[in-house]
Amino acid sequence: MKRKICIVTGTRSEYGIFLPLLKELRGDSACDLQIIASCMHLSPEFGLTYRQIEADGFHIDKKVEMLLSSDTPVAIAKSMGLTMISMADALNDLKPDVVVLLGDRFETLATAATATALRIPVAHIHGGEVTEGAIDDAFRHSISKMSYWHFASTEDHRQRVIRLGESPDRVFNTGAMTVDNIKSMNLMGLEELEASLGFKFGKSNLMVTFHPVTQEKESPAGQFRELLGALTELKDTHIVFTKPNADTDGRVLIPMIENFVAENSQRAVAHTSLGTLRYLSTLQFVDAMVGNSSSGIIEAPYFGIATIDIGDRQKGRARPSSVLTCEPKAQVILKAIERGISKEFRAQIKTQELPYGSGGAAKEIKTKLLTLQLPKDLKKSFYEA
Repeated sequence: MKRKICIVTGTRSEYGIFLPLLKELRGDSACDLQIIASCMHLSPEFGLTYRQIEADGFHIDKKVEMLLSSDTPVAIAKSMGLTMISMADALNDLKPDVVVLLGDRFETLATAATATALRIPVAHIHGGEVTEGAIDDAFRHSISKMSYWHFASTEDHRQRVIRLGESPDRVFNTGAMTVDNIKSMNLMGLEELEASLGFKFGKSNLMVTFHPVTQEKESPAGQFRELLGALTELKDTHIVFTKPNADTDGRVLIPMIENFVAENSQRAVAHTSLGTLRYLSTLQFVDAMVGNSSSGIIEAPYFGIATIDIGDRQKGRARPSSVLTCEPKAQVILKAIERGISKEFRAQIKTQELPYGSGGAAKEIKTKLLTLQLPKDLKKSFYEA
């Protein structure tokens, strides 16, 4: 009998990470793959990215609307409530054997709570990580405690999940699935990518992705204004912006990006969603990634480029030596960029250790999802070493 594996995805970046696993599960005769798309995937403001899922040949079993047209803390809390209401119906209809969740977002926490209430085992990917500057840090650990199986991206992260009281025989170090994308995708060449982006790369190029620091009460506009001040100084540098996710106060950043691009149209472009192929293809041709995205910590180092990690959003996450952390001050950011794109620094990081594995995570996760014995109930004893 086929095992019903339900993948729940709410954002463009999350879907990109899930993609190798989705392909593995789709190609296995022992799997009945189910997909639920929610949150940003269904929002016109964020690019209606469910269309990319369908364009990749996947069938979406349920579309769960839950995102309000506001990003205040109250709106995010209400969206979590809407997620639970709608996800309860979706999961009750699909009746999966396992729900697979990734990461640490608010809709992911609400989905984990719903699956737990319905007594459906949860498999959690990327647990055990730390991001002290984001409220997602608390969400991630809460999701881990509601999950039955855990697929961590490093051994340190695996050990942290175990310290949360999870039994070691249910916690696995598989590496990060995004490395599978980097190793296996046929990335776009320069001319094809430029045509797709509507953008010409210059002598020096940056990718900029900046999200709100959700643990702080102040608006992210101040920090982002400092970043834009640094970018203004780099007159001969071309810039590709990706717009922020649906996080608390994220919408305040979008007009700031659009205004900067309008004033620097010859050297800057912004996209709501690049998609996995264009995103990774762009990383081939930039000199550094700038901002505070986890992608700068996990994906960018595999391209041999520097990451300028601004502020505390990713504080605590395992990082290679190519990641330069700096305060959100224009002149400090500028100096970090100048160091990161220097020939000396590029040469220095060529032999750095990459902590997130060398590929093969999706295949290993698929095998475990389809072969691990399903629990008769979700009772768990708190594991103490």
